[in-house]
Amino acid sequence: MKKHREPPKSPFQSQIELDKFSNLPVHVIDQILSQLSIRDAVRTSVLSTKWRYRWSTLPNLVFDNQCLTFNSQDQNVIKNKLVNVIDHVLLLHTGPIYKFKLSHRDLIGITDIDKWILHVSRSSIREFVLEIWKGQRYKLCSHLFSCQHLIHLELFNCLVNPPPTFQGFKNLKSLDLQHVTMTQEVFETLISSCSLLERLTLMNFDGFTHLNIDAPKLLFFDIGGYFDDITFTNTLSLALISIGMYADEKLERRPIRNANNLVKFFSCLPHIRRLEIQNCFLKFLASGDIPGRLCHPCADLGYLSIRINLGNFAEISAVLCLLRSSPNLQEFEIVVYLQARPEEHSPGESCMGLWEGEQQFCSFPQLRLVKISNISGSKPELELISFILLASPALEKMMIKPALVNEGMEMMKELLRFRRASVRAEVIYVDP
Repeated sequence: MKKHREPPKSPFQSQIELDKFSNLPVHVIDQILSQLSIRDAVRTSVLSTKWRYRWSTLPNLVFDNQCLTFNSQDQNVIKNKLVNVIDHVLLLHTGPIYKFKLSHRDLIGITDIDKWILHVSRSSIREFVLEIWKGQRYKLCSHLFSCQHLIHLELFNCLVNPPPTFQGFKNLKSLDLQHVTMTQEVFETLISSCSLLERLTLMNFDGFTHLNIDAPKLLFFDIGGYFDDITFTNTLSLALISIGMYADEKLERRPIRNANNLVKFFSCLPHIRRLEIQNCFLKFLASGDIPGRLCHPCADLGYLSIRINLGNFAEISAVLCLLRSSPNLQEFEIVVYLQARPEEHSPGESCMGLWEGEQQFCSFPQLRLVKISNISGSKPELELISFILLASPALEKMMIKPALVNEGMEMMKELLRFRRASVRAEVIYVDP
């Protein structure tokens, strides 16, 4: 059957379709432009007179990989094209700029960034994102610290050194710092002077090792890096924490102090609801004396995720203390590993049978879901599983994910024989 070719559109029909674009209400045009990349938004100028340069009033400017692509591998060519595009957009832009994001995979810390920051600092900028993906740390332009309308600030691969006159961002609610360098004094001043700060992310930082967090409005805290100590002050609202301490030789050689890291950590966290303990941070918490329970229970804690060495007596004791102090725990995720060293527990402090001895003291009446991963079927792992099954009368699901495929079936046969406090509890095997 022959396909019938549609007749070409007449100039009159084309003009009617063009008029449809021209007659759109301004707020509809602005809504369409807001969904486009800068590159596509600029191209809409050819549609009609009404669309021409309408993009120049966009309050949110995003320069990323989506809006700028280069065929050349020459860094100088890429740099010049990138600078020309951003210069052109800022030159023609009219009206306020509320959001400025510069995150291109070929971006290096060039001096042109200084003039762009100066430009947006003259507007009521509320959200600023700068991600330098290549080269050395970019020394942040001092004009950024005058942006007192900032609500969200995100920096990647930057050197942060505010001027002496800086007294904080008075409206800042969200701060994301990754691969940044700053001094101990700058870090503490920055956090404490942002009195409305609600969200704080710190990843792969250097220049400071003592994390003194003084933020009365803080709700969310996510951190991963090398540090020596952490202290919360005036953080009674903090509810969600994800914390990872990276291992290094300093951590391995750190002497056990009399100070109780576990008690100190939770002393200013009365309303914590979600806690993720990653990397080696549990080892840090387990330093020093560990009480049977915390002085004040974590009554709001509903989700707990840990990475635990089941060959470490102190880490097990720290987890047991936390579990006894969390009466309303509903979800519990565990990544296990077994690494026994002579120096990791005192003579006579065997980890074998430790979980079994706690069954008469621990009960988790609200626990519904447990996820355990990276297990190999060792006796300490099976003791942990048995302990949770017997102490959780409301348990609905326990999901087991072995470290290797060939370890799963024999282990599941063993688990099916374990007694359970909950008649509804399912033990589910998850492929590694």
